[in-house]
Amino acid sequence: MVTFDYIIIGAGAAGLHLSMALKKSGLLKNRKLLILEPSAKDRDDKTWCYWEKNSGNWDHVVTKSWRKGEIVAKDTAINFDLKNYRYKMLRSIDFYDACKDEIAQEKNILWAQEKVTDCQENQAYVCVKTNANTYNSSLVFDSRIPSKFYDQNDSIHLHQHFKGWYIQTKKPCFDADFFTMMDFTVKDKNTTSFTYVLPVSQTEALVEFTYFSPDIVADQTYEHHLKTYLKHRKINNYNIISEEKGVIPMSSFDFDAFPSSRIHKIGTAAGWVKASTGYAFKNCERKSQEIIDYLKADKDISKLKKPLKYKHYDKMFLDVLKTRNEFGEDLFYKMYSQNPIERIFRFLDEESTLTEDLKIILSLNSSPFHHAFLRHLKRGLQTS
Repeated sequence: MVTFDYIIIGAGAAGLHLSMALKKSGLLKNRKLLILEPSAKDRDDKTWCYWEKNSGNWDHVVTKSWRKGEIVAKDTAINFDLKNYRYKMLRSIDFYDACKDEIAQEKNILWAQEKVTDCQENQAYVCVKTNANTYNSSLVFDSRIPSKFYDQNDSIHLHQHFKGWYIQTKKPCFDADFFTMMDFTVKDKNTTSFTYVLPVSQTEALVEFTYFSPDIVADQTYEHHLKTYLKHRKINNYNIISEEKGVIPMSSFDFDAFPSSRIHKIGTAAGWVKASTGYAFKNCERKSQEIIDYLKADKDISKLKKPLKYKHYDKMFLDVLKTRNEFGEDLFYKMYSQNPIERIFRFLDEESTLTEDLKIILSLNSSPFHHAFLRHLKRGLQTS
C-alpha cells in the first residue's frame, strides 16, 4: 500500500487545473501527489470556451480568441466589444498535452491510468482502491459525481446539451474576428435552443446547436437544426471535419452537502459548473486557486462554499427555464440588450457587486421571474 499526501481522482478540467495549481504553489516541495484517471487523455474529446481579462495561463495553447461578438435574439443582433476581456476557445487535447508535459517535469507527481473502485475515509487517512492498487492519502480530491445527484429530489435539473460540427467551407463564409455566442434565429419549437458559432478562420468554424432544457434529444434533431442554420447563413458547400457532443448538468442540487475533512469534491461534483450557464473551465481555475489558498493557510477546505446569493439567483433562473422553457430567448435578450457585457461577465463569474446584481435583476423583470420568486419564497428560500 502506497501513501501520498494528495490524491486527485479524475484528470478532467478540474483535476488538471488543481494539479497545475498544486505544482505552481510550492506545496509539493516535500509532498507527493497521485493523479488517478482511467483514460489516457489522448483524444480531443471536447472544446472548452471561457472569457477572461487580458492574458491568461493557457494562452499558449488557446486555439482562438475574440474581442468582438454578438447575440441574436428577438430578430435583433446585439453586438458587443469585450474591451479588456477576451472570449477564448481551447481544444481539450491541447490542454491535456500541456498539463501532461508539466506533470512529466515534476518528480513528486505520479499519474496512474487506473479506475477508482472505492474510497473510504477514516480518522487518520483515506483509503483509495482502484482496479489495480490500493493507496492511502491524508487528502483526496474527488471529481466523481455523488450518487445522490441522480436520485429523485427537490432540486431543479436541466441540461445544457449540444452537438457541434467543426466545418470547412470552400469559400470564405466567416469573420474570423467575430463570434456568435447565441443565435436564436433557428430553434426547436418552444425550447431554449440556439446556435453557437466560433470561427477559427474565414473558412473554418465550430458550429453547435445547443439546448438549455430538461430533455435530451436524438442526434438527428441536432443535425437537422445545424443543417437548417447553415442553410439560413447561406453556407451550403462545406465539409464536416470533426464533431462533438455533450451534456452538461445545470442544477440547483446542493453540492456543498457533503462535508468531509479528508475527501473534497471538485469539478462538476462540487458544483463548479455554473448552474445557470453550464460554463465551468474558468471556474475550475478559480476554485483550484481557492483550495490552494486554504491549504497554504492551513484552513479546513470543507468550509469552502459557493456564495449564498448566487445560489438564490441560479435557482430562480433555472426555475424560469424549467417552467417556461420557451422564455429563454426573451430572457437572454433582456439581459444582453440592457446590460454592458462586462457587467454580465462579472455577474456570471460571481464577482459582481450588489448594485450590479440589482441592475441585472431589474433588466430581467417579467412575469416568469415574478412567479419564480414567489415559488422561491413558498419553498422557504431553499437554494437546492
